[in-house]
Order: sequence, then structure tokens, then C-alpha cells
Amino acid sequence: MRDFTLTKYESLLQAIKETDYSTCTVYDFLKNNPEKCIILRHDVDRAVNRNLAMAKLEHGYGIKSTYYFRHIEETFKPDIIRQMAGMGHEIGFHYEVMDKANGNPEKAIKIFREELEDLRKVAEINTVCMHGNPLKPWSNRDLWQKYDFRDFGLTGEPYLSIDYNKVFYLTDTGRTWADLKIRVKDTIDKSGGEFEANAKADLKAISSTDDVIRLIRTEKVSRICLLVHPNRWCEDFGGWAKELLFQNVKNVGKAGIVWYRSRTRKKDTVNAGL
Repeated sequence: MRDFTLTKYESLLQAIKETDYSTCTVYDFLKNNPEKCIILRHDVDRAVNRNLAMAKLEHGYGIKSTYYFRHIEETFKPDIIRQMAGMGHEIGFHYEVMDKANGNPEKAIKIFREELEDLRKVAEINTVCMHGNPLKPWSNRDLWQKYDFRDFGLTGEPYLSIDYNKVFYLTDTGRTWADLKIRVKDTIDKSGGEFEANAKADLKAISSTDDVIRLIRTEKVSRICLLVHPNRWCEDFGGWAKELLFQNVKNVGKAGIVWYRSRTRKKDTVNAGL
């Protein structure tokens, strides 16, 4: 069976339902701090109809997850946002305001306020999550070095509010679950320290959705956060093949960016020590 299809994602949902894990949104996790759970989070980067299809599939299994919407024409679709919210899913803001402000935090916070207000006219917003553009030299979460998202009545930001020493983080970034050197912005300091100590071999073996399913069925890890990008999960073969080709080309470029920036940091460190 092909990976990264809705059929495969349904297999993942079925596996979760067969375990003792509860599922929760980011907001519910931060509010209730459940002991054994899987946090389901989605970034609505593009292909909004694929996001809606995934939301409907989850709803059919009685599962609620978080969908972070970018404030761009392709994804900011009030009717679709309302449909998802009506299913019980959490709607969040996938902000990219430092990118839009060319790294200027004063301009960025103004854009953030305006775009957040736009989204709140459509749905309740309790958490936000930064969007990562690998071509930009800054990170959108840099905004919070100067400002505080709590001043906007927000409960949290997944990259900043979840302790990934206690939550094992898995992402399909790069259209693979493997922790490859292709993540430019979707990075955390640590993930699931307890799991890494007890089952490192299992961790290294994760690359496909089937591997994730096997991990979930073992129930070895008490808390897991799954980041799934619905635009990558396509049922029809034409769209699936196009997404595969696009992501493979993109991964080559991202790997080059990671290598170059790592090399630059090493040079700067050496020069600073002279």
C-alpha cells in the first residue's frame, strides 16, 4: 500500500483507536495535561481541500485535532475553517509574520495582530504556531523574543509551550517520518528523553507511517505529538506522484541549506575563538 495517502492515514487512526491512548488538540493538551495521549497537529500550508478531507476522516473516528491556518489567499477560506470548527477541531493561526515583515519585529507584531483578528472573526483561536520558510534567514518564532503571545489571549505555541523532553515529537516534514537532515525550521531541542533512553533502536527505525503505527501499538511512549501536513497526503495517483516528485526536489534544496548554515556556524565559532 502506498504511503502518504488518506487510506494509509486511516490505518494510523485505526491503530490509535485500538490502543489506550486518548487523542487531543494542542489547546486541550496545554489545558488538561493528559497522561497518556497523542496530540494531533496539522499545518494548513496549501491544498486546503486535502486538509478538509483529512478533517472529515478524523471526525468520522470521533477524533479532534488542531489545524493551523496560514493567512494567505490559498488557505484562508472562512467557509472551510467554519466546517472544520463545526466538527470540533481546534483552529489555530499558522503565522509567518517575521517573513512578511522581512525580519522587522515591530512591523511583524502589527501584522500578527491584524491577521489574528481576521481569523478570530471566523473561529475561536487559542493557540498559534509558526510557519517555517527554509529560504528565510530568521525564524517566525523569533517574534516572541521581544513580545509575548499571551498578551493576545493565547494559551500557547507548540514549539514553545510543549516540553519535548516529556513528549515524543514526530513530523512528516520532508514527506518522511525519519529524522533526516532536511529540517530547516521544523526543529526542537529534544524529543521524548524517556523514550530515547528505553528504545533507541525503535526510534532509529521510524521512517514510514507503518513504522509510526508499530510504535503506537507498542504503547511504550506515554505522550506523542504527531505533526501531519495534509497537503502531502493524496489519494489519487496523479496528485500523489506529483507531491512525491515535488518533495524530493525540495528535500535536496533543504539539505543543502542545512549543510551550508551548519558550515557557516562552525566557521563563525572557530573565528570567534581566535
